[in-house]
Amino acid sequence: MNDDTATTAVEEISDLLPLVQQDPWLTPYEPVLRARQARLKQRIAEIQQQYGSLSKFALAHQRLGLNYDARRKGYWFREWAPAAEALFLIGDFNGWDRQATPLQRGTDGVWEVFLADKEYRDRLTHHSLFKVHVRTVQGGKDRLPATLRRAVQNAETHDYAGQVWRPETPFEWTDQKFRIPNFVREPFIYEAHIGMATEEGRTGTYLEFAEQILPRIQADGYNCLQLMAIMEHPYYGSFGYHVANFFAVSSRFGTPEELKHLINEAHKRGIAVLLDVVHSHAVKNEAEGLANFDGSGGQYFHEGARGNHPGWDSKLFDYSKPEVQQFLLSNLRYWLEEFHFDGFRFDGITSMLYHHHGEGVAFGSYDQYFGPEVDEDAVLYLQLAASLVRELKRSAILIAEDMSGMPGLCRPSEEGGVGFDYRLGMGIPDYWIKLLKHSRDEDWNLHELWHVLTNRRRGEKTVAYAESHDQALVGDKTLAHWLLDKAIYEHMHKDDPDAIAARGIALHKLIRLATLSLGGEAYLNFIGNEFGHPEWVDFPRQGNEWSYHFARRQWSLADNPDLKYQFLLRFDQAMIAMAKATRLLNAAGTVQELNIDSNNQVLIFERNNLVFVFSFHVDRSVPDYRFHVPTAGRYRILLNSDDAQFGGFQRIDNSVTYETFEEDGVHKLSLYITSRTALVLARM
Repeated sequence: MNDDTATTAVEEISDLLPLVQQDPWLTPYEPVLRARQARLKQRIAEIQQQYGSLSKFALAHQRLGLNYDARRKGYWFREWAPAAEALFLIGDFNGWDRQATPLQRGTDGVWEVFLADKEYRDRLTHHSLFKVHVRTVQGGKDRLPATLRRAVQNAETHDYAGQVWRPETPFEWTDQKFRIPNFVREPFIYEAHIGMATEEGRTGTYLEFAEQILPRIQADGYNCLQLMAIMEHPYYGSFGYHVANFFAVSSRFGTPEELKHLINEAHKRGIAVLLDVVHSHAVKNEAEGLANFDGSGGQYFHEGARGNHPGWDSKLFDYSKPEVQQFLLSNLRYWLEEFHFDGFRFDGITSMLYHHHGEGVAFGSYDQYFGPEVDEDAVLYLQLAASLVRELKRSAILIAEDMSGMPGLCRPSEEGGVGFDYRLGMGIPDYWIKLLKHSRDEDWNLHELWHVLTNRRRGEKTVAYAESHDQALVGDKTLAHWLLDKAIYEHMHKDDPDAIAARGIALHKLIRLATLSLGGEAYLNFIGNEFGHPEWVDFPRQGNEWSYHFARRQWSLADNPDLKYQFLLRFDQAMIAMAKATRLLNAAGTVQELNIDSNNQVLIFERNNLVFVFSFHVDRSVPDYRFHVPTAGRYRILLNSDDAQFGGFQRIDNSVTYETFEEDGVHKLSLYITSRTALVLARM
């Protein structure tokens, strides 16, 4: 190759998108990636021309719904309902009279009415109840406004109504010094549900969580709290994934100010707070939600069959509509600014990205990520969402729940990506459950284990987790329950030598450490699983006689000094502390396989200058186990899963230091490796 040819080749490579440069298999699809970039650029240009900026576009909630106008002294109520015939504001302020307060239609399909203080000051007050009566070709229905800030349920009729929420004294934030990069170098995420966080058989509250659970999360070392089920949903058992009121804080847990208090307290403790946001679908209920709001059969959602999710029994947004884009983007801005959330975990992104919603589809070809099955309108919306969040809060954390593995999802749009920071490593928990269900301990394939835990897209960060709320739902079991079975009820006294319990506790620790150290650049744990919470999750419903027994967390198990749960909690705390202190999950850190020994069931690797030694063997211990390490020197044990404080057998002396020696021309260490044990070593 001459100099001119070489120069041309370099220029051609440099002209490629960074995403394609890193993954040459994407070269045939670069036109699609560039088309996505161009469409995003064009849409933002249109928005800027009309609204001034993307962030100003995302202010629909300040126009729509019930908003107080301090200059004109009164409330504006506005609602987008282009196909409706008439709208009326109803509530206790006008005796629920469906004719008393009509709205006027604007040219853009937005209806409005002004309620002046001089007439309504004493009638439309804090806590007043209201709805909007929408008259369509199909008749009239009382509806909840689309951008409703608070919905409350009548305890007797179970009917939801909007509630005016305008406290005399606004909440006073004291978190001005909290900065995400100062406290979250790598995310250690604690996934939690407010309602089930109490031990009693009832629904927990924001205040209880702030006072009782935040100290636990801080003590455990987690630096991110991911909150589920915050957006108002009519059915408690939906886990918050069938949202009705996207701008309303779920009133079943308390008031908006109490949620703000929780987030403020989390920030005081150095914990970032992420919202589990559901923009992938919405509840189909018409009484509480957005479905068929203006009688057109579509409006916010696709019309006909395309507007219905076949598996979730819910409604699907039409992301091509500017008004839907604005509604959802305004929703993100609202949660960021009004409640100081530090980012989002976007639920159900696979369903958004593909017309088939990922149902029954095995993703094995790049064609599937760039062909006609992809909903390009959804791709554009997600790019807009990421762009908006970056504009409003540059350091915010964006996590995508996608099981398809779409290339570029977690790369910036200017590189050819969609713009998220992390994707959930959804294959990892599925692998652990499959292994425990279908394989004997003796048959674990460590090559397969290594592949599953390290198989992720280069340059795209992953949140690793051994189990989340999905694995604990009724019909399945937590990892602790799979490992311990009935021993979790019968043999958890700390002095009980039961072999099944010993095996379960040992593997619980190994599974978590292997997941954290190999699986990604962030780590997630579901509330209570850090100490091996014994049971699944099941919310009150008719099928369980409306019981809260499985919709709670038994903290007393972890706090009881006579039980073995304390060992799992201590190990989780030590594991997180080790990972944070060593910057283990630093995205720049590479993982190097050092040894996979199927005979002795030993796996050894190096990451960020730490050496990890796992023995999964059921009973074999090796006194002089020799293996290669990349760097010569003296090594000490940072973490030993077999420590007595972690419920182990204390077979290894942690005070011993290990010095490398030369053998076969490489640096080696010799260790006593005990069965079902994990060691983490650092060079001194």
